[in-house]
Amino acid sequence: MPTTDVETASGRLPQGVCYRIQVLVVGRHKRWRDEISAEIRMLGYQVTACDRGVDAMTVLALGLPVDVMVVDAALQGGLCCAQLAVEARALRPGLRIVLSSDPVDPPEQDASVLVPDALFIQREQFQDGMVASLMREALANRAA
Repeated sequence: MPTTDVETASGRLPQGVCYRIQVLVVGRHKRWRDEISAEIRMLGYQVTACDRGVDAMTVLALGLPVDVMVVDAALQGGLCCAQLAVEARALRPGLRIVLSSDPVDPPEQDASVLVPDALFIQREQFQDGMVASLMREALANRAA
């Protein structure tokens, strides 16, 4: 199957170079979800975005492929950030989880205790172009 080229800020990359890696982005702020999703797509990954933890759990429960889940620590509601991380890990033990937070609004302590291998990153690091290295780090440590 031929691949097409995608124009990115760093040049041209063949689409599909990421071997169909699926990223689930979960956050209550549409602007944040859209920005993160766009950056991840530019790297060649496939993205599904949800605004609620319940929707994210539905994606996982349906068995849709997800390699990395990026969660906004400000996520609230029925499944907040920590709860979502714990429930997602129970359902998918090999799932890599990235928690993104504001310096003013750090991730809940429960998340770091209950999911100790989750990656923590501050929101401004996403804006500084750290998404590529973050995705590499998350995928390098995932279960085979």
